[in-house]
Amino acid sequence: MITVALARELFRHMQWADAEIWRALLANPAATEDRKLMKIVRHIRGTQRAFLAMWTHTETDPKEAFSHREPDTLREAARAYYVEAEPFLARLDPSTFDEIVVMPWLPHFAEQLGRPLQAPTLGETLVQLPAHSTYHRGQANQRLREVGGQPPLVDYIAWVWFGRPESNWP
Repeated sequence: MITVALARELFRHMQWADAEIWRALLANPAATEDRKLMKIVRHIRGTQRAFLAMWTHTETDPKEAFSHREPDTLREAARAYYVEAEPFLARLDPSTFDEIVVMPWLPHFAEQLGRPLQAPTLGETLVQLPAHSTYHRGQANQRLREVGGQPPLVDYIAWVWFGRPESNWP
């Protein structure tokens, strides 16, 4: 199961990987003009924002979280997310990892899938968000290559190979 140290490590990797994606996007003007690619990037940012709001019991406007924004504004919002998430990560308590998390969007997915769904624990969602972000960064890298960009190597193991560098936001 997840530990506090692992959760923080996954978030450090997630931030580094997000910053690397942004560096690659901004290095290729066609990338930030591509609607499909920017939709993926908005989804990553919106999902991260939604999970933080869920964990901290704060309100978030889903339309705002997933809304279209200019690339520079979206990049800054992605970067700011990690500053906002830091206090939450700093006070993680492993005794709460088995507590059920109320996901506001769970009923929507249950209806969409046509079956009842089990509510996850905090620990499970701490694994889910970095995993989900990784999945969509893979899609972003594929699309980046399709529009002539150079996808960065952002796998967790690559981050380890590189010495677990801090994020380098453009």
